[in-house]
Amino acid sequence: MKDGPNIATLAALIGDPARANILTALMSGKALTASELAHEAGVTAQTASSHLRKLEDGSLIARRQQGRHRYFTLSGDEVARALEGLMGLAATQGQLRTRTGPKDQELRTARVCYNHMAGEMGVRLYRAMQDRGAFRTSHSGLDLTPEGYDFVRELGLDPDALPPSRAPLCRECLDWSMRQSHLAGRLGRALLSRFEDLGWVARVPDSRILRVSRRGEKEFDRILG
Repeated sequence: MKDGPNIATLAALIGDPARANILTALMSGKALTASELAHEAGVTAQTASSHLRKLEDGSLIARRQQGRHRYFTLSGDEVARALEGLMGLAATQGQLRTRTGPKDQELRTARVCYNHMAGEMGVRLYRAMQDRGAFRTSHSGLDLTPEGYDFVRELGLDPDALPPSRAPLCRECLDWSMRQSHLAGRLGRALLSRFEDLGWVARVPDSRILRVSRRGEKEFDRILG
């Protein structure tokens, strides 16, 4: 195919195991240093620098300067959405990396997907909102219905007061471990922040895991059924 988007270049960038590990680490939504990403990728600092330069040139990551320190993040929601889709495809095709231990179950229970909640809790939230008629489908994707506004306001959020952004208010995101949808977009991001503020979930350092507190379990059971 000579015309159209060149997916081969991006596929080659993502396909390298070290670069794939770097991108997966950045799915936590946190800005990480080159040395932190070198550790995640299992490569030397010099090799990581080369990988980061390639990913930056390919517009998959962005560099942020804070004083003398340099941090790296995914370049945007589009990249995170593509990576989550690839994770789902890899899981469907049986391309899984074996990591034993309790963290596997914790990742399946609740985790950060760039800037919103994924895993079993994320899917439960999306299902509960669907059951309450919170969404309607439009040409632009998902719109929040009056019932959806009521649900969100019960949680102490006003959708109309969320910071403006090019990102949609609501977006469906395929969950790679559950093979079902969870909620992304500005509302997905705001709900995760709200759950953290309420103490229902907490991020596990150096991980994508969201640990659900006892109070969080009770509150989620109450509002999600």
